[in-house]
Amino acid sequence: MDESHAFEYGVDGPKVILAGIDGSESSWKAAAYAAGLSRRQGSLLVLVYVQPLATAAWGQAGISLVETGKEIADELLAYIEKATAHTDVPKWEFRTATGDPFNGIVAVAEELRADAIVVGASEHAGHRMFGSVAVRLVKAGRWPVTVVP
Repeated sequence: MDESHAFEYGVDGPKVILAGIDGSESSWKAAAYAAGLSRRQGSLLVLVYVQPLATAAWGQAGISLVETGKEIADELLAYIEKATAHTDVPKWEFRTATGDPFNGIVAVAEELRADAIVVGASEHAGHRMFGSVAVRLVKAGRWPVTVVP
């Protein structure tokens, strides 16, 4: 074995498993799957919600969008806290990012040096043409990505 590699993700098993959530049924399935992986591996489970980015061009609608994003994040966190109270997921945290889902998930994954990413399959028909977050993550080729149907 070549000893020149000083660091390799997942050498002793994954330390950080990241799951992208948005409140959709497929994202909750992905979170549950990631929670099981995390529990079995003794990994930190990081649940990430990416809030849409409001720009000045959005005007008053942008302010509403930011407020709605914060409300959704609060609701997701409350749901997660309630759900994890009855499970044995040892370590988890909730993070939010701002922007488009792909870049938000990538930013958190890079910051935490995630070993794996779990996302739900896209429920939007338009993604078949333009590519879903899951497809973009797989194509990035930087982490093992599990897509949960």
